[in-house]
Amino acid sequence: MADFRNEIERRRTFAIISHPDAGKTTLTEKFLLYGGAIQSAGSVKGKQGDKHAVSDWMELEKQRGISVTSSVMQFEYEGYCINILDTPGHQDFSEDTYRTLMAADSVVMVIDAAKGIEPQTRKLFHVVAARHIPIFTFINKLDREAQDPFDLIDELETEFGIGTYPMNWPISCGQTFKGVYDREKKAILTFDNFHGGRERLRAIECDITDTEKLDSLIGDDLRETLVEQVELLDGACFDFDLEKVRCGKLSPVFFGSALNNFGIEPFLESFLKMTTPPLAREAVEGEVSPFDDKFSAFVFKIQANMNKAHRDRIAFMRICSGKFERGKEYMHMRQGKMIKLSQPQQMMAQDRAIIDEAYAGDIIGVFDPGIFSIGDTIAEPPLKVKFKGIPTFAPEHFAVIEQIDSMKRKQFQKGMEQIAEEGAIQIFFIPDAGMERVIVGVVGLLQFDVLKFRMQSEYGVGYSKMDLPHEQIRYIEKCPVEFSKLRLSGDTRRVKDIRGNDLLIFPGTWAINFALENNEGLELSEFKRW
Repeated sequence: MADFRNEIERRRTFAIISHPDAGKTTLTEKFLLYGGAIQSAGSVKGKQGDKHAVSDWMELEKQRGISVTSSVMQFEYEGYCINILDTPGHQDFSEDTYRTLMAADSVVMVIDAAKGIEPQTRKLFHVVAARHIPIFTFINKLDREAQDPFDLIDELETEFGIGTYPMNWPISCGQTFKGVYDREKKAILTFDNFHGGRERLRAIECDITDTEKLDSLIGDDLRETLVEQVELLDGACFDFDLEKVRCGKLSPVFFGSALNNFGIEPFLESFLKMTTPPLAREAVEGEVSPFDDKFSAFVFKIQANMNKAHRDRIAFMRICSGKFERGKEYMHMRQGKMIKLSQPQQMMAQDRAIIDEAYAGDIIGVFDPGIFSIGDTIAEPPLKVKFKGIPTFAPEHFAVIEQIDSMKRKQFQKGMEQIAEEGAIQIFFIPDAGMERVIVGVVGLLQFDVLKFRMQSEYGVGYSKMDLPHEQIRYIEKCPVEFSKLRLSGDTRRVKDIRGNDLLIFPGTWAINFALENNEGLELSEFKRW
């Protein structure tokens, strides 16, 4: 029993979020380097031949230099078993990020020191804050020109309404960047452009009052500025409170440079000490402890064709309690029947290894023959539990997609259905139109490009696309008359989703109001949870 508890307590499962180009994927790779999981870092923008970010496995990601799917990576570091969830930064793929955040116990927020808080970071933060999980901030790119660090701290507190505690403090930036001052250890971590921070650096202990030593390390001008700033910090900033950190009310802040590997190791070590082991999860029946001896998990992501050689579908599960054992049968709660989780594996981006066991806090992938949906709960009897739903988001852009080659009808249907089940797009059927012509809804326009690329590369299917003027969609909860007799605006269309539910898509809010005002008893609702 002691080993079981120890295995869970040493797990750390966290997501990394940021605005595009803030350095999130670079930071992820440096973590993996320290853990020995990879031998060399890739180039996010693909500037070095065919090296690409390890977590970006899809061909389109390599071409564009952006992450469009969430990746899962596990590695060991100094006795900890770390599960990293690397998320897309681009806003058009925010829905995938939202669902992935439901599987994390804490979050690392990466911010570009020159740009500060950007729109996508703001959106993602509010999703995290709603769950009251720990938030750690890494302010990146100090080797370039940056905003005043006090302004960055103030922006974090004002925008997000939480306290901050700078764990270290930058000594200048850009051309004159000399490193950081570690407030806890009272030590200077020096940065030297000659080696670009690529070596593991030894902190030089130096009391803030040791003028002679400070001058020899950073020069008298920067020493004066640093002393003044640290005194201001000590007198004006929030006190450090680990309990507030662990309930998401106080964010520890670190400064560094991910590209140059500067400040990454101290950040990782401090983060692992401060963040929590796996947290209890909310279920319909109440809270589920990770230390419950019965296995339970929920599906937060489904991905088809991660490996072209396999042509398979993987359901990603976050283990919430107990221990998973290969070959054992578990209950699929929605279907009400026992199943074996086939080909259980843990991931290092596109690389995978079959496993025999896993514990609460781990992320595992299992083969999906088409029985899993986002949000499904899997549990070990007699435990009966259903974890609370994962939110889905109403699409904002719609297009009619029609197959071109009638000989590839089956491939078209399979591709559309499989990609829709992943949650990246939503498919709606036009009454009496068949499967050859469907309406696709997406949260962000770039998802249309991904759909086209994947349909062609993974299923060998091309199609025609006609954009629609619609912007909003509603479930029909109650309809007082036959659908054909509803009084609707000319552009409003009735569709069905893949579960057979009836919906209406509207060109705007005015069309929704028109429908409600002219059809007494009609009840519409926003998009539901999975």
